[in-house]
Amino acid sequence: MSTSTTASVSTHILDTSIGRPAAGVAVRLGARLGHTADWRALGGSATDADGRCKDLPALPEGTTHVRLDFAVEPYFEEQAANQQADAQQDAPATRDSGPAVFFPEVAITFAVVPGEHYHVPLLLNPFGYSVYRGS
Repeated sequence: MSTSTTASVSTHILDTSIGRPAAGVAVRLGARLGHTADWRALGGSATDADGRCKDLPALPEGTTHVRLDFAVEPYFEEQAANQQADAQQDAPATRDSGPAVFFPEVAITFAVVPGEHYHVPLLLNPFGYSVYRGS
């Protein structure tokens, strides 16, 4: 919850390749007090069945910049393993010579002001992503 001296952050992830929330993605939260200050790790969480992180740590007073780090590679590896298990045994194999996911991590950095809440959704697929300030 934001106060008059702090901002607050929430996020959720939608896997646009399947049109469903991305559950079980680890999310780390960092903050800094000024654009030249060092980043401070605040902790993290993981997305629930609805793709939401409901228990991200509170931001320290004076936070001006926030970074959300999403560890998406394990999520997509699990999705690929589930798809292979569901595939028919006699279906031809189609393999790309590249990795299962192009972006193994997604780091989003944004500026905040005290008293505001920032909801930052991540729209994700194995080869791209998009973010925006939600409500």
